[in-house]
Amino acid sequence: MKKYPIGIQDFRKLREGGHLYVDKTESIFHLITEGQYYFLSRPRRFGKSLLVSTLKCLFLGERELFDGLWVANRYDFEPHPVLHFSFSALGYKDIGLERGLHQALNNKAEEAGFSLTQEGIGPRFQELIKRLAENGQKVVLLIDEYDKPLVDYIDQQEQAAVNRDILKNFFSVIKDADPFLRFFLITGVSKFSKVSLFSDLNHLQDITLVERFESIAGYTQKELETSFESDIEQLAQKIGKSTTALREDIRVWYNGYSWGTETRLYNPFSILNLFSAQRFANYWWETGTPTFLIKKLRTEFQYNLNDLVAGQVMFESFTINDLNWLALLFQTGYLTIRDYDPETGLYTLGYPNREVRDTMQQHLLAAFRETTKTDSLPLLVNIKTALEQGDLERLIELTDILFSTIPHQIFQEKQEAFFHAILHLSFSGIGLFVQSEVSTAKGRVDTVVHTKDCIYVMEFKLDGSAQSALEQIREKRYGSPFLDRGKEVIALGVSFSSVERAVAEWEAIAYLSLLGLLE
Repeated sequence: MKKYPIGIQDFRKLREGGHLYVDKTESIFHLITEGQYYFLSRPRRFGKSLLVSTLKCLFLGERELFDGLWVANRYDFEPHPVLHFSFSALGYKDIGLERGLHQALNNKAEEAGFSLTQEGIGPRFQELIKRLAENGQKVVLLIDEYDKPLVDYIDQQEQAAVNRDILKNFFSVIKDADPFLRFFLITGVSKFSKVSLFSDLNHLQDITLVERFESIAGYTQKELETSFESDIEQLAQKIGKSTTALREDIRVWYNGYSWGTETRLYNPFSILNLFSAQRFANYWWETGTPTFLIKKLRTEFQYNLNDLVAGQVMFESFTINDLNWLALLFQTGYLTIRDYDPETGLYTLGYPNREVRDTMQQHLLAAFRETTKTDSLPLLVNIKTALEQGDLERLIELTDILFSTIPHQIFQEKQEAFFHAILHLSFSGIGLFVQSEVSTAKGRVDTVVHTKDCIYVMEFKLDGSAQSALEQIREKRYGSPFLDRGKEVIALGVSFSSVERAVAEWEAIAYLSLLGLLE
């Protein structure tokens, strides 16, 4: 029975326990031989901690753990003193960040056989590095999840600012410690400024978007197919699919993460859980619901998160008091780079895969409706069925139910925009291809929904008439760009009552018939 290292972030424990390891040591070898100071940002559960642990074992000279791996006969494994700090293990929520850091420094010194004499976090950290390098061996400094004391308090700005200043004092000594350091890697989810890392350490190389290190964490398609070949065959047999069809399902569900190139990566946590449990589920999402981000998106009325365009500045560091929601969604893994135009320097962002897309949209729908996320799913499934069967009368009934539970005072905020947001999230949250505010040669159609057999071109009128909505579709030729898709195009005009918060009237007609009947 294959042993999946779910939740195991310790390289020694993984190797000695006989767990599966997807070999990343070639990338690690290039990392340690081509440079000295690095920063790497990746979402949670993406393999950052295992990478740091692997580097620790390598620099400690634990050659036996690397038997059979790419690096085994290519590196001298000269031992170095290693300082490894995992900020997730500092206990700062219980004892505070400053005390947690002092305790960690004391523990590191005690392990090395001495006591620290300096006062203050910065001086004590500097003393620790110098003392470890006294025997002539330069120190390897590995810091994992440096930003956790900031991310965990991202909706409590006062405490986050206190932690930021503590981190600034802690990291401020690293630049002057250069003569004593052999290698330095720091990882995190986000790139926060004003913690002295990205301003004082001007020789710190950010490899987040560097092509040759893009797959140093996460699984490539090739790694999936070679390291999990037998797992794919076993799961395919269990669910009665061909291995080719199953690979495509896995790709749609879990592949898609990118940091600026054509390479698409899988989140290791989802893949390991998929083959361990032998069923598809939202494994990564369930490890941490982004409550703060959902609230921020609801506040800023952002719900259509596909094909968002941003420049390079989005990837630069930002402050606690100036949190860009788009940058946060990218850095935390809820959006990824879908395309990059080197001529303009613009990135196009979107959902990485089905796991993230479906769950995010259901949470957003719940936030906009102010209800629980599980409350909407059966309703959405019925909406999808009605659309796919062309049962528009049933669709309107379900739409009324969808809006009937929304508190009146909430809907009054932005009536028409709110109407569009709820419908977009409802359609897209069940896997339908939805386009909102679609630009055409003569205007912008409210919503276009693609099903297997039909394309619905929808125009909504708030306190208007369904006939006027159809007339607008005809006049603006909203359905014409979709006539070459090999599907029937249906024009759907809907009048929505702001007082009743329900559909007042609706009319539907084949688009080609609409052009002939109304001209």
